[in-house]
Parts: sequence; structure tokens; C-alpha cells
Amino acid sequence: MRTARLCLRAVVDGDAPRIAALAGDWDVASMTGRIPYPYSEAAAYQWINGVEEGERVFGVECRSELIGICGFTLESNGDAELGYWIGKPYWGLGYATEAANAVMDYGFRKAGVRRFICKHLTGNPASARVIQKLGFKYVGDATGWCEARQCELPALSYERRRPWTMTIRALAS
Repeated sequence: MRTARLCLRAVVDGDAPRIAALAGDWDVASMTGRIPYPYSEAAAYQWINGVEEGERVFGVECRSELIGICGFTLESNGDAELGYWIGKPYWGLGYATEAANAVMDYGFRKAGVRRFICKHLTGNPASARVIQKLGFKYVGDATGWCEARQCELPALSYERRRPWTMTIRALAS
């Protein structure tokens, strides 16, 4: 997939060193649910090769350089949990919003997603802004596991339903 500034593509084994370097930064890992800290190349390689059925994962590239990951896990009921991270050198430039918007459009139009859900840790206002820009609606307080910190933390939960203007026919295209 392409956006105005980004290319979203399959993640490959050769991405492991770059993923480990970017996601292994404490400021990135400590705000996610699934990234351990420290994060080794071996762990990144294992993650790349362990993507489960129902997971759609995209490498986010800017100017042919991997800058982050965005994707979702689709459940049988049509709900999908959205996740993303962008490497710290690329924060504040709108890349997370741009990538997540493209991934959600793909999910709604091509993958049969009825509703996206997501959450962010309460100490992550940047992710809150991304979620707001993507049109999510707040649904309640929650907790979220943080692998880097090895604990549950307060979080806020959101949802965004497939727009009514997207018909079933659009999903088939």
C-alpha cells in the first residue's frame, strides 16, 4: 500500500535488525503492549516468523527506510485490534496517523473488519492524539499489559466502526 509519504509492505526477515533497533528503544517499547525490553535481533526475527493467523502486519517505510510497524489482529466476529509503533527519530511527523489510516482503510475495504478497537496507556498522550485523529470514539477506562515493564497499566479504550457508506460490495473489490 502507498500513502502520500509512506509505503506499507510485508515485514521480512531482513527487517529484524532495524525493528530491534527502533522498537528496542525504551521510549518506544515502554508504551506498547507486546514489545519486550531489551529487544534483541533474535527476538525481532522470532516475532517476524511468528505472526499468527488473523494478524495483518505491515512494515512502514519512508523513503525506502523502515520506520515502524502497523497492523491489526482480526477476530472471527469482525472486530480487529489496531496496533502501531513508530521509531523515536520519526515521532511527531504524522507517520503513525498516516500509516494507521491506510491500514484501517485496508481492513474495512478488503479484510472484512466491522470495528476497530484500540487502546493506549494513560501516559501516552501522543498515541491519544493519533487515535483521536483517526476518528475513534472513547469507550472506557481499561488496563493494558506492557511487556517492556512486565505489568498491567491504566489505559483508555476506543472503537471505530466501519463507515456505513462502505457497502458489502466494496469489501469484495
